[in-house]
Amino acid sequence: MARDAAGARLAFGGSSVTHVAADLGSLRGVRAAAARIRELLDAGELPPLRGFVGNAGVQYTNALTETEDGLEATFAVNVLANHLLVRALGGHFGTPARVVITVSDTHFGDLRHNLGLVPGPAWSAPEVLARPGAFARPTTATAGSTAYSTSKLAAIYLVHEYARRLPGIDVIAYNPGFVPGTGLARNAGPLARFAMRRLLPVMARTPLATGQDAAGRHLADVVLGRTPAPTGSYVDRHRAARSSDESYHPERERELWDAAERLTASYPSRPCHGCHG
Repeated sequence: MARDAAGARLAFGGSSVTHVAADLGSLRGVRAAAARIRELLDAGELPPLRGFVGNAGVQYTNALTETEDGLEATFAVNVLANHLLVRALGGHFGTPARVVITVSDTHFGDLRHNLGLVPGPAWSAPEVLARPGAFARPTTATAGSTAYSTSKLAAIYLVHEYARRLPGIDVIAYNPGFVPGTGLARNAGPLARFAMRRLLPVMARTPLATGQDAAGRHLADVVLGRTPAPTGSYVDRHRAARSSDESYHPERERELWDAAERLTASYPSRPCHGCHG
């Protein structure tokens, strides 16, 4: 949905909506968006910041797609962009406040949670995951899907670490389940798209699937605190639940935090030819 159309939809009923464009695949773009939001908050043009929802996500048909910063694009958007925004806006959150990061049950990597359609995560050092080619056969769609499930495991790790490090802010990982029709697989190859066309109608009738309206309502309930969930929780659709055994790993969580701090601070963007300002 184009941002103007999204703003108009959100403003239906008289609500005031302000949008700030952000390229989540660019650390420079994320920093610029965060700076603009801080300016609006400091000027009183936005109400006090009480929440952050990191709902955007990408999945590619390979593990080689590279951002302008030289980072693997799945990890950059699904992990580092959220981290940079949360950290850049951290001093502007009111109390109480809630941060919600959308994750995925693909991080379980088992038949029960995704019928084996998405390979499970393959964890390694964050600096390796942040670079193109971190997975076996990196030119394949399997590698791209592995990058996706691994990025969602990383997001849960960061939620746990935020819960320890951000006092006064409740931080929740939200899993909507499989939501047909979001366009997440739009970059898939012809064979995968054909399979999705055949499988989607079947999967949409299983407990694995969540309609878009239901997923939105569940997300809103988490953001507004209507779903009981203490900080650091994993919410599966409409209730707090336990995420995978692998997702509870304090050593990896600390390692990822430290790496995310370094990566978002030390990667200068490459020159943007034709950009202005």
